[in-house]
Amino acid sequence: MFAVIRSGGKQYRVAKDDRIVVERIAGQPGTMIQLSDVLMLGGDGKAPTLGRPAVAKAAVFAEVLEHSRADKIIVFKKKRRNNYRRKAGHRQHQTVLRIVDVSPTGTAPKFTPTPKREPRLVAKKDKKEKAKAAPKKEQAKPVATEAKEAKPVAKAKKETTRKQAKAPAKTKAASKKKSARDSKKGKGKA
Repeated sequence: MFAVIRSGGKQYRVAKDDRIVVERIAGQPGTMIQLSDVLMLGGDGKAPTLGRPAVAKAAVFAEVLEHSRADKIIVFKKKRRNNYRRKAGHRQHQTVLRIVDVSPTGTAPKFTPTPKREPRLVAKKDKKEKAKAAPKKEQAKPVATEAKEAKPVAKAKKETTRKQAKAPAKTKAASKKKSARDSKKGKGKA
């Protein structure tokens, strides 16, 4: 059986065990709420029952799973040639629901809240395993020190190659200066 409900100015087609995201609804996570604004009931091979505007006595029962916020929407206003720009962000408040039952008579079903997941405990175990893995990193440190010791040798090699590369350049520059002096004095002319 399915139903079309109205919540927060929007319409949703729901069935048992569906998860929907609606505008913020009051209620603590883990509690059951009743949505009595049912616009249509259908299913079970029968013709759908339409409400005018709502189906009498029908209700949809849902469990509040969590309250969250939607993705940010950027609101940008601009009036050209007036140096007017305004930028703002907006995140809409939402409620995640799990449909427990669709009831054409409005009777509440037996309700047992869904068990909460425990991902945080798994994360703590991972941290403990990482802490145990830390001594392995200490073993890697001596290798890094060996690499650091090798670097000064490489630097020394670079310095010697730079000096060797600069030496011929000085002699060329000096020879150009000498030839320029000689040409000014007249020695270069025959």
